[in-house]
Amino acid sequence: MSLAGSAILEKGVKSGISPMAFISRLKRDERQELGKHCLNEYLKPGSGEYTMDFVTLGMFIIDEIHFPPPKPPVKDIIGGAGSYAAIGARLLRRSGQAHLIGWAIHVGSDFPPAMLQQIQSWETDIKLIDTKDRLTTRAWNRYDADEFRVFKYLTPKFRVDHTQLSPKQLLSKIFHLVCAPARCMNLVNGILNARQELKASGALNGDTLSGRKNVPNLRPFEPPIFVWEPVPDCCTPEELPNVLEALKLVDVISPNHQELRALFGETGPDLFGACELAVIERQCNELLSKGFGKKPSAVVVRRGDRGCYVASNTRHSWFPAYHRPREDLDKEGQKAWTQKVVDPTGGGNAFLGGFCIGLLDVMPQDKTEFENAAICGSVAASFAIEQYGMPSMSRTEDGEELWNGESVKDRLAEFCKRLPLERLSEEAKVKASLYGPCPALVFGEAKIRMERIPADFDGNPQFPMDHIDEKDR
Repeated sequence: MSLAGSAILEKGVKSGISPMAFISRLKRDERQELGKHCLNEYLKPGSGEYTMDFVTLGMFIIDEIHFPPPKPPVKDIIGGAGSYAAIGARLLRRSGQAHLIGWAIHVGSDFPPAMLQQIQSWETDIKLIDTKDRLTTRAWNRYDADEFRVFKYLTPKFRVDHTQLSPKQLLSKIFHLVCAPARCMNLVNGILNARQELKASGALNGDTLSGRKNVPNLRPFEPPIFVWEPVPDCCTPEELPNVLEALKLVDVISPNHQELRALFGETGPDLFGACELAVIERQCNELLSKGFGKKPSAVVVRRGDRGCYVASNTRHSWFPAYHRPREDLDKEGQKAWTQKVVDPTGGGNAFLGGFCIGLLDVMPQDKTEFENAAICGSVAASFAIEQYGMPSMSRTEDGEELWNGESVKDRLAEFCKRLPLERLSEEAKVKASLYGPCPALVFGEAKIRMERIPADFDGNPQFPMDHIDEKDR
């Protein structure tokens, strides 16, 4: 039986050797116990020390959705890219870790109390911004028979920027941005500058935050990961140079397939099969080489019911959607699909929320981090499109969390079985990795980097020892 995490930590402090050398000598279960102890003991809600997993700067919108007659419209629906991204991330984090998901909402004078109660039931970290002098942002959506979407604002929009985030939200591991290139660059630089100011102010000192002495302080996640969802209006050939410039500051860009084509000036009906694959591959390679350069990065193209295309410097992969396209099913399957897939609104945003959390989860041997994230995103999106608005949460008698009556963990496992991929070499995995050498803990004055540690679905930290610099062993 392995030692408890606290005992392992004490043993490491007394060992007199470098922290990395100490951790490298631990058994796998001991490393996990040590990580659990630090994350569970020192990163609790209210302790002032935990680092958030995810923050979205997308908007909250109250939607009304209109359909071809005779189907009646639905109104007062929770919507907006920020809301769907937050629920996508929340789906991949169980209740005890829901506070690691952060977002901000402008609460107008007309904000429905029942809607606020529903949002708060998710237990996420919400920054409520009181704007009672105006109406909450509302929007009108119409879907035609071919699911073509028409969108317009019914009230003035109120965007979220970095100045409205709480200090804890500013120290998040991952940020989801939904904006044009110029705003993307402003937000990234604003977030990074705000984090530096927090450090300079001494607000990150563990003793200051907790009042405890001689505890291992966890430094903020550096640098944070930025996942950028470009808005449709900026996906034009004229904006391509600005997009390439913005890619120098982010780690992932995720347009949908129509936005990607529009960015390169291609018009006409959607392509399918080999023709579409060739076009997407060429366009992704251009963004990877001319925008991201050689840094670990990815272009993730969202394709609705056809899934997503994940392009990194390691390889390109196509992943199906969790719910197969209706036209690919037999008559009975199409009937079941119609009952299951209700509204595509927000599916892409929820995908990216789940995708972001997937970047923090354990990377299987046969997938890159970006591919693992795409699987998580696909499952998150599957729940988002099964109703108008947000999926419903419930619990089993033993406390297990269910969404739409199903276990996210079970759906994730079932989806993974459909996706055989060629096993990656360790060299290929490291080449594609956002994490670099494994960070870890602080023992007294001796420091080990702990900026980026992935975790499994249940939030257990993982220490990939094969990524540790030899000089730190």
